[in-house]
Amino acid sequence: MALALILLILLALSFDFLNGFHDAANSVATVVSTRVLSPQIAVAWAAFFNFIAFLIFGTTVASTIGKGIIDIKIIDNNILFAALAAACLWNLITWYLGLPTSSSHALIGGLIGAALVKAGPSALISSGIIKTVSFILISPLLGLVLGVVIGVFVYRGFKRKEPRQVDHFFRKGQLVSASLYSLGHGGNDAQKTMGIIALLLFHSHMIDKFFIPLWVVLSCHGAMALGTMLGGWRIVKTMGQRVTKLKPVDGFCAESGAAIALFLSTALGIPVSTTHTITGAIAGVGSIKRLSAVRWGVAGQIVWAWIFTIPIAAAISAAAYYIAAIIF
Repeated sequence: MALALILLILLALSFDFLNGFHDAANSVATVVSTRVLSPQIAVAWAAFFNFIAFLIFGTTVASTIGKGIIDIKIIDNNILFAALAAACLWNLITWYLGLPTSSSHALIGGLIGAALVKAGPSALISSGIIKTVSFILISPLLGLVLGVVIGVFVYRGFKRKEPRQVDHFFRKGQLVSASLYSLGHGGNDAQKTMGIIALLLFHSHMIDKFFIPLWVVLSCHGAMALGTMLGGWRIVKTMGQRVTKLKPVDGFCAESGAAIALFLSTALGIPVSTTHTITGAIAGVGSIKRLSAVRWGVAGQIVWAWIFTIPIAAAISAAAYYIAAIIF
C-alpha cells in the first residue's frame, strides 16, 4: 500500500475522530444537562453505542457519499486530501467557537469545492447534492415534529403522576433514548468516512469495484467512538443548556425523536446531520411548554452556522486543492 494512500486513510480516520469529538455533544448533551449521567460515564456510554452501530446498519449512506455527490471518475488523491483537510479544519474552528455544526456537511462541502476546481460543475451529481442539502431543512424540522409529538404524548400520559415519579422514571428512560440516539449517530455519521476510504481504495486499485471492506467499517466506527470518548465540552453547553432548559422527561423525548429521524434517514441512505436533528428535537420539546422557553436567538446563530458550513468548507477545500496540485 503506497505511502500516500496510507496517509490519506489516516487523515480520513482523523476526520472520523474529529467527527466523534465534535459531535459528542449531540450524543451526550441532554443526558449530561439533565444530570442523569456524569460527563465521563455519558461519553463512554455514547462511544460504546457509536461503535456497535455497525452491527445494525448497512452501508447505504457510505455509498451516497462515495458515489452520489461528485463523479467518481474525477476522484484523485488531491480531491480527497482537500475535502478531508477542509472538513477537519472547519470542525476545529466550530468546536473552538462552540457551534454545533455538521461534520457531514463540512465533508460534502469539501468534496464539492475540490471537484469544482478540478472539473467544473459537470463533476457534481445534482440529485445527491439536492437530496443532502434539502435535509439541512428537513432533518431539524423532522426532529422538531417528532420531539413535539413524543413530548405531547408523554406529557399527557404522565400528567397525573407526581413530578418526583416522572423524574425518577425518565432518568432511567433516558439511558434507553440516549443509547438509541448514539446508535443512530454512529450508524449515519461513521458511514461518511467509510465512503471516502472506499473511494481512496477504488482510486488506488486496491479494490476492483466500489464496496466497503469490513476493516474499513470497524476502523471508522472505532475512530468515531474514540473521538466521542474524548469529546469536547464547549458544544455540550450550547446544546444542553443554551437552547432550552431540559428535565429528564424532556431529554427522553428529544433523544427519542432524534433517534427515530436518524434511523429513518440511515435506512434511506441519506447522509443527514445528527447536529441538525437533535437541535430540532430539543427546540421542539422546549416549545411544548411555551415558545419563550426556547432561546430562539441562540437557535438562530446555530442555523446560520449550518447555512454557511457547505460553502465555507467548499471554499477551504478549493484553496487546499490548488495548494496540493502545486505541491504534488
